[in-house]
Amino acid sequence: MKLAVLFGGISSEHDISCLSAASILRNLDKTKYEIYPVGITQEGQWYYCPSCDADRVENGAWERMTDKVPALLPPDRGVHGLVLLRDGKAETVRLDCVFPVLHGAGGEDGTIQGVLELAGIPYVGCGVAASANSMDKSITKVLVDAAGVRQAKYYLALRYDFERNAEGVVRTAADQLGSFPVFVKPCSQGSSVGVAKANDMLELAAGLTEAFKLDDKVLVEEFIDGHEVECAVLGNRNPIASTVGEIAATQAFYTFDAKYKDESSKLYIPAQITPQQIETVRQNALRVYAALGCRGLSRVDFFVTHEGGEVVFNELNSIPGFTSISMYPKLFDYEGIHYPALLDRLVMLALEEHHG
Repeated sequence: MKLAVLFGGISSEHDISCLSAASILRNLDKTKYEIYPVGITQEGQWYYCPSCDADRVENGAWERMTDKVPALLPPDRGVHGLVLLRDGKAETVRLDCVFPVLHGAGGEDGTIQGVLELAGIPYVGCGVAASANSMDKSITKVLVDAAGVRQAKYYLALRYDFERNAEGVVRTAADQLGSFPVFVKPCSQGSSVGVAKANDMLELAAGLTEAFKLDDKVLVEEFIDGHEVECAVLGNRNPIASTVGEIAATQAFYTFDAKYKDESSKLYIPAQITPQQIETVRQNALRVYAALGCRGLSRVDFFVTHEGGEVVFNELNSIPGFTSISMYPKLFDYEGIHYPALLDRLVMLALEEHHG
C-alpha cells in the first residue's frame, strides 16, 4: 500500500508535527506500506524526502537534505496522488492513502482535508467540516452546547470590537464571566499556543492583546479548578472511547512547553478520578465526537472539578499529538491496541470511510 505521511506544515506547531510524524514513521509496518514521507516547510513548500528517516524528520534535518524532491498534490482525480518534479521532469505516484500529521492551521482546519477530498484520496482522520468546526473553538462551543454537554462559561471577543474599544471588550468579558481568574484563548490555535491565564483586568487586557496577534476571534473562559483529563476516541460510525488519562502538569497550567518539552509533567492512566467520573468522561467524549461529526480519531479533553467532581468539556483535537510522550497512543496502548496496530487501524478506517 502506497501511504504518504504529511508532516511539518505552515502552523506554529510545525516542530511538534515533525515529532509526531517521526514516531509514526518508526512504528509503521514497513512490510505493509510503501511509505512516502512528504515534508511541508513553514513557508509552504512541499518536498518528498526519499532517504528521510525518522531521526531526520524529528530534528528538522530533512529540510537540508540534498535529495529532497519538490512535490505537488493536485486536486486532479486522474493523478490520485503526488506529482514529483525530478530533474526537470514530472512523475506521478498514485497513492492509496494519506496520513496527515499536520497540527494546527493548514492541517487540522479542513484545508488539507479539502484538497484530499478533491483528489479522491482516502486519508486518516476527520473530514472537512469536523476538522474546521473543531479547530474553531467558538464553533465547537455552539455544537457542544447543542449536544447538552457541560462546558466552561465563555465570552467571545472579536478583533474588530477590540480595535475600536479595547476597554469596553475587557469590561464586558469580565462582567459576563463574573470572577477572576479567566483563560484567554485564540479560537483557532492548537496546543495551548497563545493561551494566557488572567488574574485581573490588566492581565485580561494584556492576554487579549497577545491573542489577537494570532486570531480574529478570542475566547475568554471561566477558570475551572479541576483535574485535566483526556479521552482518546477511535472509529467512524461506531467509535470506541479509551479509558481516561490525566495530566499532572508541573507548570501553572498545561502550556505548550508542558505538553511537549517538560518531561516532568506526569501522565496517569487511568486518571486519578472515580470510576463513575471516568465513565461520564468517556460517554461525553463520544457525544462530543458525534456532535462535531468526527471520524477516524480525536482526543477529547475535559476537566473534573475538585469540588463536586463535575465533568466539564474543554476541547477536541482532531489530529492529536503522536509523539513518544503523547496521551492518544498511550491511552490505546493501555487498552491493548499497541502503536503499530493503532496506525493500521487508522489507515483501515480511512479506507473504510472512503469506500463506504
